[in-house]
Amino acid sequence: MMTVMLNLAFIPLLIAAVIFGLLLHGLHRKVIARIQKRPGPPVWQEILHTLKFAFKQTWIPRTASQTVYVAVICLSLAIWIGALFTVWTGGSLLIIFACYMLHKIVEHGTGLSSGSPYTKFGAIRSVMSAAAELPLLVTVVVIYLFTGTLSLSGISAWEAVNGPLFWIALPAAVSLFLIILSKAHYGPFSVIEAKELVSGYWTEHFGGWRAVLNIANALKTVVLLSVFIMLFFGALPWWLFVIAMIVLMVIISFVCATTPMLTPYQTVTIQTIWTVVVCIYAVIVWVVMGL
Repeated sequence: MMTVMLNLAFIPLLIAAVIFGLLLHGLHRKVIARIQKRPGPPVWQEILHTLKFAFKQTWIPRTASQTVYVAVICLSLAIWIGALFTVWTGGSLLIIFACYMLHKIVEHGTGLSSGSPYTKFGAIRSVMSAAAELPLLVTVVVIYLFTGTLSLSGISAWEAVNGPLFWIALPAAVSLFLIILSKAHYGPFSVIEAKELVSGYWTEHFGGWRAVLNIANALKTVVLLSVFIMLFFGALPWWLFVIAMIVLMVIISFVCATTPMLTPYQTVTIQTIWTVVVCIYAVIVWVVMGL
């Protein structure tokens, strides 16, 4: 009975997360435009785009692998719904890590499934950008060294007693911020969606398929921002949690607007170097905690 009630209560949260995530994407575009001295689209533009795609004609390109073309869309949506449910129930951080890794497979499969050369390049770059998984793994290790748990609810409980992890685990916070930045549109690490690739790995997904991808990406943004806040600032009142997500999105937008697009090589190099830095920090923390 409790499980049924939990699942029913999750549905309104899921709808709210989709709408809020699309609004965050609209805010992202708006902030970038204003920094670049352009008026920019309204904040709700991404909601309008999603509705527009939902009612457009939906078909599959002749060159596409039909099964994979459709399957990756369903998998992308399922991954981030599952990740959101994990965040909502205070589940394991390892599940979020697994969802992120599965999303890399989705990006690669989405790019390869259509048969377009542009999306194939996006798929190849998604493999190269897998270096972003290294900072995420190190972040998980550092969090565990401090808290002794990988449960989101357990980490929040630890922070309620000992204070936020942000300042004492700042290198890990920077790592997760880089991961979120790599998934932001128009960001310096967004090599799989560079302008020379048109729209990147999802160029050939349009109509209803694009609407579903927009929804999945909205959920992805909400999940990643939520995890960042829960890991480094703890459980906050819902209204303060929403404000924190908006502030974090504005910071990400500012970085995207003022930083040039990096090459795939530069992206991998920076993420690898920072992973080494955080690994050294993790060893120091382990030695200190061991003593």
